[in-house]
Amino acid sequence: MSLQGPLIVVAESPATSLVAALADAGAFPIVEANWADAPTAFISVKPSAVIIAEPGPPVSESSSRMLCLQIATVAGPIVPTIAFADATHDAAIPTAMTADAGMPADRLIKRLMSAMRVRALHATVLRRIELFVSHGGKMPLLPIGDALDDATVLVAGRGPLYPALGVAMGERAKMIGTLSVENAARQLNERDIDGIVIGDGFSPRMVEAFLTVLAQDSRFHEIPIAVIGEAPADFADLLPNIDCVGGDPARLVARMVPLVRMRAFESRLKRLLKSLEADGIFDPATGLLTRDSFWRDLNKSMLEAADRSQALTVARYTFDGALDERARLDGARLAARSIRAIDFGCRDDDGSLLIAFTQTDLRGANVVARRLAAAVKNVMAPGNDVQNGVTANITLASQKNGDTPDSLMQRVMDSRMVAAE
Repeated sequence: MSLQGPLIVVAESPATSLVAALADAGAFPIVEANWADAPTAFISVKPSAVIIAEPGPPVSESSSRMLCLQIATVAGPIVPTIAFADATHDAAIPTAMTADAGMPADRLIKRLMSAMRVRALHATVLRRIELFVSHGGKMPLLPIGDALDDATVLVAGRGPLYPALGVAMGERAKMIGTLSVENAARQLNERDIDGIVIGDGFSPRMVEAFLTVLAQDSRFHEIPIAVIGEAPADFADLLPNIDCVGGDPARLVARMVPLVRMRAFESRLKRLLKSLEADGIFDPATGLLTRDSFWRDLNKSMLEAADRSQALTVARYTFDGALDERARLDGARLAARSIRAIDFGCRDDDGSLLIAFTQTDLRGANVVARRLAAAVKNVMAPGNDVQNGVTANITLASQKNGDTPDSLMQRVMDSRMVAAE
């Protein structure tokens, strides 16, 4: 990823070594500005990224607020912002991604390049939207609100800091807790995780083994990771968004949240890009088909099944219990990832899930549907099914001779069975 700018480096004192390292990495042009001049520089150069090169509060509060507003309301792709912090001073801009003031320049550049990849993805999505609309496409519903609302953070630990870490992170984002690295690895495979906290209570060998797994899997190369204590130095080169922090849960969460937000925003962009590349047939919020696309695909699949004497079964999933909209979206996203390539589904207007199992009779669909229901329910209310009274209900109906999409779906809506108990 190129660092072609312009880049703005904000500091009251010349950040000579940082500017030199950025220039050696190919960044050009680089504009240095103090706090008083930073808002003016932002307007004049229209930067690709901003780096706050000094930890602690800004010299000018008014300039800081103005710069924050400019970054948040910029027209076009996002402008990644990285701010230095140290053991006693937080980042000058709370919403900026944090980098330790003692971080080597090459690590900072890797973190910046990681953020610039998200900016490039955002620019691609904006171009595709413009092209999609110009060709008369029906624009899919765009995600709104803070991307942090979509984020899930995995907190692993079993030491005295674990409860405080869970509470602090749970106040800012959805938190999944685990007491073992083995369960943490399972959660990473089953869920969309946007950040990982490795707390206290694990031996150095266990931490190293867990980080090795993350470094070897391309899915997690750029995921935000916070480690309580020290981690082997080698991982700093392999995982650009890893930070080793002290034992203050509130500070750890404050530093990690902007990185998690960026990761969740990237996931949003990928879902939207997938929808645009498929002419808007996918719902960007879930990854499943839109309702209209589902009905078109169902009609076509039923005709093919009748011509080839193949089975086709449709399942409708509803979930009863204390579930909010976020939990239901998480379940729908898991369903989108879990169904077979030959199957398809959508999220209905009432929040239920409709899944069509092609080339599958009622008996085979019953087995597959129960497994999927159990997985989805576990994501919606992990470890708390009894407490929350969450129940997964499945209705199944197979295609019969002379069936139409309406008649098949009518049978799906009329009866139900309890599954995944």
